[in-house]
Amino acid sequence: MTATTMGRARPRATTSVWREWLERPLTSYYLLLGSTGLLVALGLVMVLSASSVTSYASSGSSFTIAEKQAMWVALGLPALWIGMRLPVRFYRFLGYPLLLGALGLLVLVLVPHVGVRVAGATRWIALPAGLQVQPSEFAKLALVLWGADLLARKDKRLTEVRHLLIPLVPLGLLMALLVMMQPDMGTTIVLVLTMLALLWSAGSPVSVFGATGLLLGGGLGLLAITEPYRLARLTGFANPCAAAQAQKAGYQACQGLIALSSGGWFGLGLGASREKFGYLPNQYTDYIFAIIGEELGLLGTFVVLVLFAVLGYAGIRIAQRCRDRFSQLAAAGVTAWLLGQALVNMGAVVGLLPITGIPLPMVSFGGSALVPTLFAVGMLASFARREPGAAEALSARRAGRRQAMRRRLRSV
Repeated sequence: MTATTMGRARPRATTSVWREWLERPLTSYYLLLGSTGLLVALGLVMVLSASSVTSYASSGSSFTIAEKQAMWVALGLPALWIGMRLPVRFYRFLGYPLLLGALGLLVLVLVPHVGVRVAGATRWIALPAGLQVQPSEFAKLALVLWGADLLARKDKRLTEVRHLLIPLVPLGLLMALLVMMQPDMGTTIVLVLTMLALLWSAGSPVSVFGATGLLLGGGLGLLAITEPYRLARLTGFANPCAAAQAQKAGYQACQGLIALSSGGWFGLGLGASREKFGYLPNQYTDYIFAIIGEELGLLGTFVVLVLFAVLGYAGIRIAQRCRDRFSQLAAAGVTAWLLGQALVNMGAVVGLLPITGIPLPMVSFGGSALVPTLFAVGMLASFARREPGAAEALSARRAGRRQAMRRRLRSV
């Protein structure tokens, strides 16, 4: 074999190794859990860094907000573990009570003196011990589970448009309208994207998306012009640092861009952010991606993008390899929810989209978002464990670990 032939053979051999690894039954499972674990770990570190100044100013300790996030992670990880072990029939049953509960809470949060108003938005309900719950976060999971079960039951009748759209679209739009009344445009967009992903996965014709897009575009445009702050965000996001915008509607967006640009390639260093000293609002919630760019640089933001890309690839792969219709639709819905929310958040921070006030999944502070998200990831992992050959591979690995443990014990 010549040197030239060997040089040509190596890339092919490497490609075949990667292809063989990607075709293994548990690839989706490990890619999903690996990317999720790294995003949660990064979130804990960055919430601690981004919130330290605000936390010290409000409580006298730099760790108060980060400790709350650690508590939510401690609750979210068992939710993920439980989600991994529930049968498919339980998820199909869970969708209906969860939908009713989410609709009830979305109405309840709008009741005067029940919903907690923060920064002009009424999105939370107060709980004991100073905790708050955001009903719209559970509405995303409810829409996925209920919508997937509904479409799976009507699978043979989905060639008729009325069976495809009703009652999914009316109830999905009702849920989005209730969220918009809080107001919360970001979550409204995510709910609509999730509903459209379910319709797409169910085989909806393109004409349905065209008509739906025109209807939603007109509705969102009408909602935008009825509130001055929404219109200012839509018209000013392209140039938020303009003189007329920098101290008004464009202040947060401009400070976010300053944070990103000051980070350079490798960042100012973990904990070295300047924007968190009262310059950038919502620095550990909606705008934590800007702090990542400032402290960890372009490299840090690229890592976040790669992790979400891996998560999206795993979710799509799971949806394609699921054996039953419900699992296919639910996996597609959850993947669209997580990727759509991440893109809306990061797009707003980098100035490609208007600010909508939505957290970065698994990275931003907030238990109402983190716990349902990790439960949904656990559901995806449970579907991955049911892929062709996955159960056998898991059993073989467990058997191998038991044998290795017995050998170690005998050697002792």
